[in-house]
Amino acid sequence: MGKNHQISQWFDLYSDAIYQFFIYRLGSSDVEDLVQEVYIRAIKSYDSFNGTASPKTWLYSIARHLTIDEIRKKQRNKWKDILSFNAFPEPTTERTPEYLVGLSEENTELIQAIHLLKQHHREILILRGISGLTTFETAQTLNWTENKVRSTYNRAKKALLEQLGGMNDD
Repeated sequence: MGKNHQISQWFDLYSDAIYQFFIYRLGSSDVEDLVQEVYIRAIKSYDSFNGTASPKTWLYSIARHLTIDEIRKKQRNKWKDILSFNAFPEPTTERTPEYLVGLSEENTELIQAIHLLKQHHREILILRGISGLTTFETAQTLNWTENKVRSTYNRAKKALLEQLGGMNDD
């Protein structure tokens, strides 16, 4: 079985989950290019995949690094947008991100609350709570110990509950 065929099989299994990971992590439904980039990077770096991680956690690791790059790029472009008066561009479609991914009001509120948390809390909640990775898979994805995953996940859940409680205080 060739590497492209193998990666295509993995991609078929996990692309929907990775798509959801990007939506929750970046707060945007415009992530199709990033999902494709995971596939491209997986093909390019297949020879470095040594099988110590599962294909699932390996693809999530690639996706995680892409989100870090994307966030940095957005931060760099934020000032450019402000200075060029494009901070609030017109939407290119009448369909909202919520419509495109079928998000309920509760899920939209959850995404907003998650984005107000610290970065490591956001990542752990998305990987463990939303994507459903096991403690072991999350540890592999983040290159953490399982104990660190468990303790950070507990703190992140508590912070999220506090954030959600605070969002209802008008």
